[in-house]
Amino acid sequence: MNRFSGALDRLGRAVLAAVEEMGKIILLFVSVLAWMFRPPFKLRNIFKQMEFVGVKSIFVVVLTGTFTGMVMALQGYHGFRMFSAESLVGGTVALGMTRELGPVLTSLMVTARAGSAMAAELGTMRVTEQIDALYVMAANPVKHLIVPRVIAGVLMVPLLTVVSDFTGILGGYFVGVHILGINSGIFIKNITRLVELNDIYNGLVKAACFGLILSLIGCYKGFNTYGGAEGVGRATTEAVVLASISILISDYFLTAIMF
Repeated sequence: MNRFSGALDRLGRAVLAAVEEMGKIILLFVSVLAWMFRPPFKLRNIFKQMEFVGVKSIFVVVLTGTFTGMVMALQGYHGFRMFSAESLVGGTVALGMTRELGPVLTSLMVTARAGSAMAAELGTMRVTEQIDALYVMAANPVKHLIVPRVIAGVLMVPLLTVVSDFTGILGGYFVGVHILGINSGIFIKNITRLVELNDIYNGLVKAACFGLILSLIGCYKGFNTYGGAEGVGRATTEAVVLASISILISDYFLTAIMF
């Protein structure tokens, strides 16, 4: 009985901690919205973060998108061949990339590369008291540190998703047409027949939501770091794990609403 009550106590504490942390993240989001539209607007900081999140993530996104499309074409071909429907490979690759795999995989890659860096940078500033110095100088840290990163995440992840979708379809085309021998005209025709503009738009909306999630969680974990160098490492790890899980969970609900 004591062991059972102890397990319930630990479960209750874990649930309360999760709810409390979720509330803090929501409060940070409200604060970001409040400071986002207040002057001065330092575009230089925003463009710097856009370059870091977007431009410097292009290589890993292109690599991920290309090989994802190639694998989808390869697996889809072997599945459709059992029903003599190999011509549908192009449409399924395009649908899979635009609806799901493009936004999700791009967001996970950006989380691993840029979201972790946001947590590490802000965590280092916290433990070295640079954020406290901003308060002393009457400069709001949310305005100067978090808002540019959130804006960059929301704007650049959809653009990276476009790149991922395009390279994924190209990778699928290369495997399907040049390796597996599918007719190129039929491959492209099924893409245009099956993929609608709403599929692309909804995928980009997903990507914007994922960009908000990964940047907000990365900034939250870094902003609330404690415990010196060990705390920075812990915050970075927690940011990547929490953001990745949040992206996958929110993907289900967004898919249920949009499609």
